[in-house]
Amino acid sequence: QVQLVESGGGLVQAGGSLRLSCAASGRSFSSYVMGWFRQAPGKEHNFVAAIRGNGGSTYYAESMKGRFAISRDNAKNTVYLQMNSLKPEDTAVYYCAAHVDYGLGLKGGRSTYRYWGQGTQVTVSS
Repeated sequence: QVQLVESGGGLVQAGGSLRLSCAASGRSFSSYVMGWFRQAPGKEHNFVAAIRGNGGSTYYAESMKGRFAISRDNAKNTVYLQMNSLKPEDTAVYYCAAHVDYGLGLKGGRSTYRYWGQGTQVTVSS
């Protein structure tokens, strides 16, 4: 079992930055692919970014490239999402998620992930 708790959300002006954190409990954090998803009001969960268990590779949704950066600290059982140049359309609840790292690709969608956090709200004002 892996329990995930997100933090770091809040209200920020357009053009600003936020860093989200996701703390994981349980064993063998480095054995899990970690991902970030987001859900805007009335919309489905959308993939944001993912990172391999050892942090060796990452994958981003096209619209996030260059603005968002995913990273992890396996010693702290934590994954991060640095978000820069935020836009009002980035407003959403952001979720972190995990699944066992079998060494396959990072392009898996929502159904690939077994464990989910409760989410943290990010609101970007114009």
